Amino acid sequence: MAKSHAVRAPLAHQFDTLEQQHSTNVLGMWIFLLTEIMLFGGLFLMYTTNRYLYARVFEEGSRHLDLALGSVNTVVLIVSSLMMALAVHSVQSGAPRVRTALFLALTAALGAMFLVIKGFEYYGHYLAHEVPGITFAWTGENARQMQIFFMLYSFMTGTHAVHLFIGISIVTLMLFNSLRGKYNELYYAPVEMTGLYWHLVDAIWIFLFPLLYLIARR
Repeated sequence: MAKSHAVRAPLAHQFDTLEQQHSTNVLGMWIFLLTEIMLFGGLFLMYTTNRYLYARVFEEGSRHLDLALGSVNTVVLIVSSLMMALAVHSVQSGAPRVRTALFLALTAALGAMFLVIKGFEYYGHYLAHEVPGITFAWTGENARQMQIFFMLYSFMTGTHAVHLFIGISIVTLMLFNSLRGKYNELYYAPVEMTGLYWHLVDAIWIFLFPLLYLIARR
């Protein structure tokens, strides 16, 4: 009896059923994710065009990226996606709220770890005078093309980092709401939608990593 009282699913007034509400949430989220895909798709197209035009210079620029840190960050995000998936599964299956909160906390912590590692990498570029418009100090006939590479690298990874920071903030909000018992096996849409966003951000990095870090490692 106590369980049936605790498990509640808020139904917004504009919907007739919980199923209709959930389907609408999912559709709206996928439309939003498509706009994000369009944003990064444009960046990938810009990168691919310049990569074709300045192939050798881009390969040389790639050698100046820290492959070890990039690889560690890739593993960190893959594990964070697993934690996010476990959080969604936990709330969907009606597991204790502490379990869901734990997976959400691990997801946010791994995301924060990624940003810290990326910050160290950015600082290394700063010390090496590889930050376009600030400390860029390359000279020679390919200096302009090399600056294009680092501009694209900085903008693409920076845009990804901003999206990841937003994701961490939302996951943290889901964490506190979960501890307050706002989600259960009947109402878990916010956690599920957050999971979709998180997986997209992780997937974008999976494309960024080989494009930026591996083009000169054959």
